[in-house]
Amino acid sequence: MTERKGFRIITNKTFLGLFLGIAGFCLPLVVHFEGLSLAGHVALGIFLLAALLWVFEPIPIYATSLLVILLQSFLLSSQGVLFGDSELPGEIPLQAEGNTWSVPVTALDGNRLYVKTGERTYQVVEVEVLGVGERAIVRATELEPGAEIVSNARHKFIGYAPVSFTNFIGTLANPIIILFLAGFMLAAGAVKHNLDKNLTGFLLKPFGSKPAFIVLGLMAITAGISAFMSNTATTAMMMTVAMPIAMQVSKNDKLRIWLLLSIPVAANLGGLATPIGTPPNAIILAALSGQGINITFGKWMALMVPLVIILILFAWAVMSKFFPPSVKSFNLRMDSSFDRSPRALLLYSIFGLTLFLWITEALHGIPNAIVAMLPIVGLTMSGVLATEDIRKLPWEVLWLVAGGIALGISMDNTGLAAWVVGGLNWAVFPELALILAFGLVAYLISIFLSNTVAATLVIPLAVSLAVSGGAGEGFSLVLSALIIGAACSMSMVLPISTPPNAIAMSTGMVKTSDMARVGLVVGLIGLMVALVFALTIWPILVY
Repeated sequence: MTERKGFRIITNKTFLGLFLGIAGFCLPLVVHFEGLSLAGHVALGIFLLAALLWVFEPIPIYATSLLVILLQSFLLSSQGVLFGDSELPGEIPLQAEGNTWSVPVTALDGNRLYVKTGERTYQVVEVEVLGVGERAIVRATELEPGAEIVSNARHKFIGYAPVSFTNFIGTLANPIIILFLAGFMLAAGAVKHNLDKNLTGFLLKPFGSKPAFIVLGLMAITAGISAFMSNTATTAMMMTVAMPIAMQVSKNDKLRIWLLLSIPVAANLGGLATPIGTPPNAIILAALSGQGINITFGKWMALMVPLVIILILFAWAVMSKFFPPSVKSFNLRMDSSFDRSPRALLLYSIFGLTLFLWITEALHGIPNAIVAMLPIVGLTMSGVLATEDIRKLPWEVLWLVAGGIALGISMDNTGLAAWVVGGLNWAVFPELALILAFGLVAYLISIFLSNTVAATLVIPLAVSLAVSGGAGEGFSLVLSALIIGAACSMSMVLPISTPPNAIAMSTGMVKTSDMARVGLVVGLIGLMVALVFALTIWPILVY
């Protein structure tokens, strides 16, 4: 969309995106898919609508997430228009002789009957169909005299137990959202008091004057900061450090490209290091938490930091071969002067204490989300962050993540995720093949969509496979989820793949071909390295 004199101009791409999104939403409502409940059809429509709107972006992607929550609350909740007032229609079956029963034909669902256990609940009873006329005659040992069966096997409550609308709206205050909010507030405080720039100037000093080591220093610092700040904010900040260095280098020296590409690569990889480093991490943690699997802040770092270090060194080595510098040494001058005002000192204290409590959660047992309230409350009460600072926080990212969590809830509750994966016999695939498949799908989707959207679309499928048992007993949801998260952060092939890539392209000194070459090599080899971790190191730490 563009704007002109206060009015939105609807472009062809915008119109196409809206048209396809609405068509995707309506498709499951007019086409019946065998084996999928009515609620599953509605959830599929919401899923297709969200996916198409995320692809074409006729509206902001965070607005799409909010739309998902609205539609789920309005259409799928127990207070909504579809599942709000009615109950399952019942009928007392007529016993003909022994275990033979006479039931309405409409009550049959193949060889199954549904026995009511409440107004909206039931249990499944397997039957043998002996004959069908005006009524069906079935044999069932589980039916008892006086049992009330559901007289309409196609009723909207079959296959779905409606949940409260608070399940969907509550994702806006999910513990993962609170954790991310704390990360955003700590990052805002660091920027306000120049903690990030001062740390950069201080930490770059030991890397000397050789171009290769200067780039390594920039990558290490960028990755470290990106672990606690958004990848986009880190890249924007570090570009103010890298650009003056690049401008002092000859236009023909490939060191320019190396310098400017090293920042987005390190920011994308560094975001993988902590739960708050990038939104896909939040999607992964929320999905695992929904299955009763809680990964602490410290355990996540133990799982991911070694991988990030290896990938940073590998990416640095790859780019040193692709872009060998002509200059042999470089005189780097960066002064750092830490703010020693009372509020700055308080920020440092809160930052350090919060990080310490997050990392040591296994020792004290205080959940990450509770610890996250420390900076949220402390930075606002103390005035370290003023009202205008709070207004500038990237609230849209939180909404985007919340929409992804809500989408996963409806896909699970309605049986949609189980139906999607039920078409294949996943058990015949080796565990390694399944994990690799999830990683590749997440990687490919992330090339063209945001990493968060990719994680949102792929992780429910992995969860469904694990819950349904369709992938076999050896399938590990934790390892698959970790691979999906890693693949999303490694996907940095095109300028549209991640905001850090777009920022690097905006300098005018980086070509798409250079970015694609680095992104493909680092991403695909990195995915293989992550698979090695999944087979060797991660199982030891997880289990």
